[in-house]
Amino acid sequence: MPSIFTDDDNETERLASLALVLPLALVSFVIVSGCWTIFAAAGPHLRSSLGLSSLELGFLLAMPMAFGALLAVPAGLIADRLGARRVMVGCLLGLAVSMVVLLLAKSWSGYLLAAAGLGLAGGFYGAGLQFVTSHTPRRHAGLVLGLFGAGVTGAGFNYYLVPLILQAFSWDAVPTAYLIVLLLVAALLVLLTDNPTVAAPTTSPGLPQVSGTLGLRKTWRLCFYFGVVAGSFFSLALWLPDFISLHFVLTMETGARLAMWFVIPGALAQISGGALSDRYGDSPVILRSLAVSLFALFVLSYPPMTLAIQGVTSVIELELALPLVAEGFFIVLLGMGLGSAMGGLQRMVITARPGSVALFAGMLLSSACLIAFLLPVLFGALIDWTGVRTAMFMILFLLLAGSGLMYARDHRNEERQALLLKGV
Repeated sequence: MPSIFTDDDNETERLASLALVLPLALVSFVIVSGCWTIFAAAGPHLRSSLGLSSLELGFLLAMPMAFGALLAVPAGLIADRLGARRVMVGCLLGLAVSMVVLLLAKSWSGYLLAAAGLGLAGGFYGAGLQFVTSHTPRRHAGLVLGLFGAGVTGAGFNYYLVPLILQAFSWDAVPTAYLIVLLLVAALLVLLTDNPTVAAPTTSPGLPQVSGTLGLRKTWRLCFYFGVVAGSFFSLALWLPDFISLHFVLTMETGARLAMWFVIPGALAQISGGALSDRYGDSPVILRSLAVSLFALFVLSYPPMTLAIQGVTSVIELELALPLVAEGFFIVLLGMGLGSAMGGLQRMVITARPGSVALFAGMLLSSACLIAFLLPVLFGALIDWTGVRTAMFMILFLLLAGSGLMYARDHRNEERQALLLKGV
């Protein structure tokens, strides 16, 4: 199967085309990410207006991720067959319909239906990666993939814009604004770009090829590692506004804006992670990024506690808790570590399987969305059960530590096999 990455012979021409395609695809993904996480920024508002428990809020936050997992691979297959741009425009129009449903919804079940439609953002991601990489030389793949992945900053902008719109107008103004922007971006994609990635029969994977590809053990492992890292990032992006506002007794607007300091540095770290992987290799960047993330999670996992010290004449009580500034620092560090690891893993998978970028991007996102669906529900259930809000950091520490050890073992085994082959 031919590679979708371009050769160096026509690199100048492709880079000129990329100068138009990448900004437009990036802006589109920023808007789509905002739609995908719209409930995260409005979580405290929805909790109070609908009277939701932590578990119910967790389901509402996780529903777009669940349907994103279901739609990502089919969207990738369709993009391979019909072209990435058509799938991107279709996803944008489907998201616009979901905003109309959101305007009409008045109950928790109605919001769940709209949240399911927001899963179309997963299809846009897979098709968008193929759309961008069709104009990208291989040696710049990590940087370009990281730039496109940085579109998840749309979730961070949500934390500022949604509370601002709620304060100035009402909840109905939020989906109305997104509806207008989605239609505008879809029109720009149709007017300013063509559809160069329509697959010929020789380049489009048939069912036997897809089945063989999906059966590759290494591919599944890499998708799992990416799913754990990206799913952890997405689930925290969904849950942090509610956590910060309740944990530090802040307003919804303040909690949402502080959560931007997790999403935006993490999204931008994908660029550095991809670029560093281009220069130094994927595995060193991934392992070091995971180590930084685990350190931050270890500190954040400790809940506020009281330490009683038995003195000579009395008991001395010490209150131990991270202040807001220190908590914010480690949240930023965690976001950057996860984002950098995502950039390296994304490059590793896509460049290793260049013949069907949209399909493998769909596999990556399906894995991430599945984990991002399960984690907020688990967060809500465990917090309701234990009453400890930092339990979500404990869960993520165990999950990332286990997957990091598995990845390090696999990487070490590959190095040993390479040395044995050299010795032969």
